[in-house]
Amino acid sequence: MQTTHAEPYDLVADIGGTNARFALIGANRQPCAGQTLTCADFPDLAAAIAAYLQTVGEPRPARAAIAVATPVTGDWIQFTNSPWSFSTEATRQKLGLERLLILNDFTALALALPLLGSDERRAVGGGTPLADATIGLIGPGTGLGVSGLVWSGSHWIPLQSEGGHVTFSAVDEREWAVGRVLQRQFGHVSPERMLSGPGLVNLYNALAEVEGWPAEALTPADLTDRALAGSCRHCVDVLELFCGALGTAAGNLAITLGARGGVYIGGGIVPRLGDFFDRSAFRTRFEAKGRFSAYLASVPTWVITAANPALRGVAAALD
Repeated sequence: MQTTHAEPYDLVADIGGTNARFALIGANRQPCAGQTLTCADFPDLAAAIAAYLQTVGEPRPARAAIAVATPVTGDWIQFTNSPWSFSTEATRQKLGLERLLILNDFTALALALPLLGSDERRAVGGGTPLADATIGLIGPGTGLGVSGLVWSGSHWIPLQSEGGHVTFSAVDEREWAVGRVLQRQFGHVSPERMLSGPGLVNLYNALAEVEGWPAEALTPADLTDRALAGSCRHCVDVLELFCGALGTAAGNLAITLGARGGVYIGGGIVPRLGDFFDRSAFRTRFEAKGRFSAYLASVPTWVITAANPALRGVAAALD
């Protein structure tokens, strides 16, 4: 049902491999009229935007900023974990927008980090952030997003990164064995092949081959639900492996960036793990860097608990 509103609004969106989240941003720069659509229900981005705009009434937004789960290197956007692709300029013209800004989804999420309240993040482990120090960001979802923030002296600069596609770092024989199975399957084994929704399934199937137990046809949600319920020992093992490997990846990021301002965990998977994640090997593996263990012990880690925080970062980018 359409509505009308007197105040001009901007359109903001966060487009992942599975869901497309839309909202309007008014003068207070807070998202409203939020709606989540399933990407697979639409042939392309323009169709999804048009469907959302049908519900928000008049006047239609003249400006839009959209975060996408893929590298942004020019006018043509090809999603990494979705069949969608589009031309930014052609989409702007098709939708009748004066301005259309496209940015990476984790760049947008990074821009939202300074805007989070203390009740919108949950600490895992100890550590104290240094003021104006570099901040790291990593998050498993449909893929594995990586970004960060660097303080310029007057404002935060987001990092455009594709760190989910570096080479996976194993730390013990079990992880090496799982990695060898995935190497036969994919060739190059990146952290995203394990630390994502599809990665959970990859881990499950690879661990079944390594340890010689029969694998079922499970979805990421099946695996997570069974692990959290404690109803499947193999699913618990997979989720423990996932959390530990994420700790190693987050620790690598912290050292690489010098992230003394802390490391945030975003994405759609970890916030749903609750106490399981807090009790997991994540923080131990985060700090397990030999001579640099004391360095990492001082770096705090937080799980982002805010709802749709990337939309606030998108709005900040548009401003």
